[in-house]
Amino acid sequence: MKAVVQRVTRASVTVGGEQISAIGRGICVLLGISLEDTQKELEHMVRKILNLRVFEDESGKHWSKSVMDKQYEVLCISQFTLQCVLKGNKPDFHLAMPTEQAEGFYNSFLEQLRKNYRPELIKDGKFGAYMQVHIQNDGPVTIELESPALGAATSDPKQLQVLLVVACGTLPQRGLTSSAVSTPRTPTAPRIPTCETLGRRSGAHELNHSATGPAPVSYFNL
Repeated sequence: MKAVVQRVTRASVTVGGEQISAIGRGICVLLGISLEDTQKELEHMVRKILNLRVFEDESGKHWSKSVMDKQYEVLCISQFTLQCVLKGNKPDFHLAMPTEQAEGFYNSFLEQLRKNYRPELIKDGKFGAYMQVHIQNDGPVTIELESPALGAATSDPKQLQVLLVVACGTLPQRGLTSSAVSTPRTPTAPRIPTCETLGRRSGAHELNHSATGPAPVSYFNL
């Protein structure tokens, strides 16, 4: 799932010359749903959108407040073209969820937003319609969001704190207390970063065991 979030002073949607939805200050969300999206990706995106800090606080400090903190409005637009793959210069949309499935999924997304925020502040366009979307971007501020791929690694130190390396042994609830796993190295075997090294890089000091050798490394996103 992909989303483009724009901080706006106002935004509106027109269909067939008639304005069907409008908001004042808040965020406009263009949402692209993929074939592989599930409830997990939906809930992840809802949390990210509602907690994204793109507004200033009362003292004028930037990037301090979310749309919920400020009690601003949200305008959502279904945007399957975000799932575009170029074939030469021609857009291809085979990764987008088919219309008959996507409409129900998109409606569930709106329901989750309203459930987690104030329903009257969540607006949307018209699914599947040819729309004119009028956005007055404030800043401009535009943030791209994407639900994490299963098993994907990250270079973000804060995200690395919640990634545990299976090669270090078993995965108890708190920390890694099992004995270290080691595999004899061959002269040409690449060296795998130790859990201790990964812990230092990410600030996750509880990763205190090491593993060497050509053992496979997997990641769990907790």
